[in-house]
Amino acid sequence: MTIIEKSTAPSDISACFEGKKSAYQALRLESVDARKGRLQKLRTWIKANQTALREAMHADFRKPSAEVDTTEILPVLDEIKQALQNLDRWTSAKKVDASLTMLGTRSVIMYEPKGVCLIISPWNYPFNLSAGPLVSALAAGNVVILKPSEMTPHTSSLIGKMCKEVFTQNEVTVFEGGTSVSQELLKLPFDHIFFTGSPSVGKVVMKAAAENLTSVTLELGGKSPTIVLPSANAKEAAQRIAVTKFINNGQTCIAPDYVFVHQSIAETLIENLKEQIPALFGGSDRNVAKSADYARIVNEKHFARLSDMLRDAETKGAKVETGGKLDFSQRFIEPVVLTRVPMASRVMEEEIFGPILPVITYRSLDEVIQYINDRPKPLALYVFGTKNSEINRVKRETSSGTVCVNDCAIQFLHPNLPFGGVNTSGIGKSHGYYGFLAFSNEKPVLRQKRGLTAFNFFYPPYTPGVQRMISWVLKLF
Repeated sequence: MTIIEKSTAPSDISACFEGKKSAYQALRLESVDARKGRLQKLRTWIKANQTALREAMHADFRKPSAEVDTTEILPVLDEIKQALQNLDRWTSAKKVDASLTMLGTRSVIMYEPKGVCLIISPWNYPFNLSAGPLVSALAAGNVVILKPSEMTPHTSSLIGKMCKEVFTQNEVTVFEGGTSVSQELLKLPFDHIFFTGSPSVGKVVMKAAAENLTSVTLELGGKSPTIVLPSANAKEAAQRIAVTKFINNGQTCIAPDYVFVHQSIAETLIENLKEQIPALFGGSDRNVAKSADYARIVNEKHFARLSDMLRDAETKGAKVETGGKLDFSQRFIEPVVLTRVPMASRVMEEEIFGPILPVITYRSLDEVIQYINDRPKPLALYVFGTKNSEINRVKRETSSGTVCVNDCAIQFLHPNLPFGGVNTSGIGKSHGYYGFLAFSNEKPVLRQKRGLTAFNFFYPPYTPGVQRMISWVLKLF
């Protein structure tokens, strides 16, 4: 894969932004039906261009067609469906009950679009993580500038084509290009920035946003742990871990980064992982290298990074239980399961973001919880087992963006659950109603009645009678 740079003059970006600001003042007053119309047009385009989307992502990193359908197209169509079905309810002003001190007032919360929004999307799920936030932004009534990743040029180009065919220039504009384009965009005073990527770049985005006091949603990453309790079904756990770890060649922000397995079932889990990997990704002849069901690493830089991580682990004493074959020319890394992994190795210190799975044996759940809590809060945490007391301990005593019990990653696909991280793994939530909220200003509106109100009794001058009234009211709370 070759990274394609498309230079865009700063003046073009600035002019586009100013145009968006002007257009927003008119578009913000449009009806909910107008928003739905845009989403319906987007849905029509996606359904008509499924083949083109499959071809683009195959060209970028040999992503299997079935994975494109299930992890890229389906989630976006589901987002559109949820918005179309619920947008009238989401946008309706919500009545708020009056407290004792607010007797006589009427209050509502209105949802207004934030304005001109910037979406910066990553390369690992290049369509889903571009179009998904776009759906939320449009549902909330915003105008959008979208910056897809230059590392998946075929998909980014197709996203640009999509937006030109579906939307007007006033509604959505796509800027392709590399870091320089992102830097120019981040100088502008957007009303909201939605960024998906690494924590290190997330800090850059947040710092730039702070210059203009722009609100942000940051979908970041980190090392998502998986805990396999003694009560777990080892075969079922192995299958579900393997699917979500090695789909997209491990390049998933919520993939299981490493596994803690209780010593009583460690050997069984490892043997099942060895069986499940070729069964899932090896095709009919169980050969992963030749299978069309296994994607590739996105570029040479990431291939080299992962190769170095694997070499570092082996040098420090880790054992390769299965996999590990490398083919630089194809950017192919066979799914790897490691045991006896030193905690000081890179695979335990850095987010892996590739098809390398460290499996660590544990004796006490206390040590696992302590290990997780001593590190940055992960985007996701997975726990397998049937003993509720232990499952509840993990949920209660750890902090993470999301938790999934007895499966991995499917919480991302649930349209009615908020998705997001905590601190270094992210700020803010997305998906469905929560995505709508991310791109909306929740505006409280209070209407006071005419004439005598409860507050008249507290107006100055503060006579003894007023002070007695204040003292009496304080006793009610």
